[in-house]
Amino acid sequence: MIRKNPSGDLPVIHESAYIDQTAIICGKVIVHENVFIGPYAVIRADEVNDNGEMEPIIIGANSNIQDGVVIHSVAGALVQIGQNTSIAHRSIVHGPCTVGNNVFIGFNTVLFNCVVHDGCVVRHNCVVDGNELPKGFYVPSTSNVNSKTDLATIPKVTAAATDFSENVVRANIELVQGYKKLQNEF
Repeated sequence: MIRKNPSGDLPVIHESAYIDQTAIICGKVIVHENVFIGPYAVIRADEVNDNGEMEPIIIGANSNIQDGVVIHSVAGALVQIGQNTSIAHRSIVHGPCTVGNNVFIGFNTVLFNCVVHDGCVVRHNCVVDGNELPKGFYVPSTSNVNSKTDLATIPKVTAAATDFSENVVRANIELVQGYKKLQNEF
């Protein structure tokens, strides 16, 4: 469902993107080329700051927002998802938040008030809150990275983790193309 927010903002969705019919895209959301937004995802840009303004939620080209993901922002803060990035099933991205290019965010992970730079892999069931992950970091499953976390304890991404991330992006681009072909068959 594509709908306006109370401020009257309507999502801007590139014609090549695929949005599942069960997903909700609301308000000041910008979806770029070849993006896959899966079943029951909710992307909602509707809160305003003290001045009555809001920044958009931006989903970069070739990225995928998988089943049950929630993306929202407090007080109209920016949420930006880069290109070729995967946000896996049931994750929450709550702004203010910036996720770079070629990033993988694993199942059930929560991002809040953080920056995840290019090439990072954050595995399943993690929390990243109030910290900035430099380029190419690997956060193991069930990790909690907050403002007190010593980033020297976080390893760099391996070639295998990068390959996995790239395969997920490729698979979802193929899904975009496949589902776009099916859209008019029902």
